[in-house]
Amino acid sequence: MTYDLVVIGAGPGGFDAAVEAAGLGLSVALVEKDFLGGTCLNRGCIPTKLWLGATSAVEELHNQTRMKVASGEVTVNFAALQSRVQKHLAGTRKAMGMQLKKLGVELIEGTGRLAGDHQVAVTSADGEKTLAYKKLVVATGSRPIFFPGLEPDGDCVLDSDMFLSMESMPESLIVVGAGFIGLEMAQVAHRFGAKVTVVDAMDRVAPLEDPQVSKALAGVFKRWKWDIRLNERVAGVVTRDGRALLTLNSGEQIVADKALVAVGRGPVTKGIGLEEAGIELLFNQIQVDDHFLAAPDIYAIGDANGHIQLAHAASHQAHYVALHAAGKIETPYAVGPVPSVLYGSPEAMRVGTMENEAFLADFDTTEVSMAQLAANPMAQAHAATQGFVKVVWSNGKVVGVTAVGHDVSRLVTPAAMIVHQGWTLNDIHSVIFPHPSLDEALLMALKAERKKVQ
Repeated sequence: MTYDLVVIGAGPGGFDAAVEAAGLGLSVALVEKDFLGGTCLNRGCIPTKLWLGATSAVEELHNQTRMKVASGEVTVNFAALQSRVQKHLAGTRKAMGMQLKKLGVELIEGTGRLAGDHQVAVTSADGEKTLAYKKLVVATGSRPIFFPGLEPDGDCVLDSDMFLSMESMPESLIVVGAGFIGLEMAQVAHRFGAKVTVVDAMDRVAPLEDPQVSKALAGVFKRWKWDIRLNERVAGVVTRDGRALLTLNSGEQIVADKALVAVGRGPVTKGIGLEEAGIELLFNQIQVDDHFLAAPDIYAIGDANGHIQLAHAASHQAHYVALHAAGKIETPYAVGPVPSVLYGSPEAMRVGTMENEAFLADFDTTEVSMAQLAANPMAQAHAATQGFVKVVWSNGKVVGVTAVGHDVSRLVTPAAMIVHQGWTLNDIHSVIFPHPSLDEALLMALKAERKKVQ
């Protein structure tokens, strides 16, 4: 049998590509060597959010206690939480499998690699089988990457996968890498009472965000008594005497129960026959054209092409590729503003162009307007008033929105729509914002006085 479409990788991008293509009437085979859902479901986004959700009451109570309106403590059973996480993941995978079966997608367990003209070889415990395809989607995702000296040992030096599978939370934790992965996991450890040290070679936490957002986040973490070490390079980290020992380039050493190395992720593209098929790799990222084609009839989406490492971006690419493979669309892929969120408390969200990226817009006409969360009734209700919403304008249109503070992730979808539609001042009054709501902070930022970017 020759399938209309074979997909390698069942993460958010690969799974959605298979489902959408099947819905369009294509015959589809989906190859996966591990679990349905990929990293996001099994070892990333979802387990982390279940951790953050289960411990959110700890931070809520802390905030109300500071206002002297509540007291007490919240105790989270870590073993029970881990059990719930595994049950949720298993249930989700089961539902995904049922959806594939209902749509007629053949799920093939094993490691797929390109094996000549329009063929994929799948190796499993039962041997090897060959699939013939008309079109192929490579959606192999990413894995943690490490600099020399920072490799995890699975004992006291962990990567994010290992950290999420721990049986107990350490009393002290070193986090190497102040990006979203490290900061979210550090917040969970903090809520369990761990002493947290964060080390990064960059000059600020969340270095890809607006500098004011980074400053606001750092301010909260320092109030929590985190030891934040910026502009610091790590010479190495090892397990010694049952604890994690980190050595800085300066020679200073830091000891903790565990060390989490979260310095980034890289695409899984080696050893699957890409180079032999004439596909170009740059820093292990599959090079694609405006239709996500890496070679005739071979697409690459999600983390594998390195455009942006976000599950929802991969799913959006999957939708386009399914349509293109089915002959329903011929125009190049057009990506709109891609939202991103740092979860926890505080949260940070962004979509579009930031103030420090004004050169990407028309710098001469770029302005910003802001609203502080202290003026918002819902932030006051939750006793979490630190933070702000910032809007970036260019030529009188909204080109970017960012926010930091309690629960600001709920603003990301309306912000994405506003940026996508390029709202002007007149559009602000075309939608009624509810009162009281956190959304009003976004409205206040839109209506606030605009200042020229310097």
